[in-house]
Amino acid sequence: MMTLFKLLSVLPLWLLHGLGWLLGWATFIVSGSYRRRFVTNARSAGLGLPDWWQAVGESGKSVAELPRLWLGSPVALCWDDAAQALVQAAVKAGRGIVFLTPHLGCFEATAQAYAQRFGQHGKPITVLFRPPRQAWLRALVAGSRQRPGLLAAPTTLSGVKQMIKALKNGESVGLLPDQVPPQGMGLMAPFFGREAYTMTLSVRLIQQTGACVLLAWGERLRWGRGYRVHIQPLPACLPAALPEAVAAVNQAMETLVMQCPGQYLWGYARYKQPRASL
Repeated sequence: MMTLFKLLSVLPLWLLHGLGWLLGWATFIVSGSYRRRFVTNARSAGLGLPDWWQAVGESGKSVAELPRLWLGSPVALCWDDAAQALVQAAVKAGRGIVFLTPHLGCFEATAQAYAQRFGQHGKPITVLFRPPRQAWLRALVAGSRQRPGLLAAPTTLSGVKQMIKALKNGESVGLLPDQVPPQGMGLMAPFFGREAYTMTLSVRLIQQTGACVLLAWGERLRWGRGYRVHIQPLPACLPAALPEAVAAVNQAMETLVMQCPGQYLWGYARYKQPRASL
């Protein structure tokens, strides 16, 4: 598999996205359980067919682009002026930054874009990731996410301590708060009208460190032209109570998703039961 990843990493992004589009639709057609979950999740968000149709192919692209993003040459990453200004102001404040990103577009691209623009000048970003169960993939994921300005922290106690230390040093961290955490690391909160086991780590990091909070996602541009980074502030301060704060983060993620529902991973098992902690 490692050899296949390396071979795919040299392909142009437009070709990988084309293959990914086919992969997404093949999975949607062949797997009844995936298709039902995909459609159910999208309908729970109040979406009709025209709103989520594009996401079938985009979900496949999110898998096919990984070899290039992890092992290949750099891809085109662009910022709009407003997004860059928000990050610059947050970096200058020196309180650390917590980037919250849902499974929307290319979440790998946002961390890489920050690392290129800001992380290589003394303020790296540490991203949280769940180590895969397969040994070969675990080594690949950990190694590919370690690069200049970009560090990786596993979903373990040591990883949490690493993120707290980074924030206290005025650095940045990145999390996917719509990722189902291990048992004991979350609580139930509404997400698109359904109760979902939701991580508390993002809220705890913010409350314990006083870090700035920014919402981020990477728009996948058409025809393999790269990615555009979108940044916006949290709409309001988080409530002091943990359950209400977690619910507020979920609501913020919903707002981001609805900006581009055609690039959200509706097939992700968001409402599954959490697995035991590692």
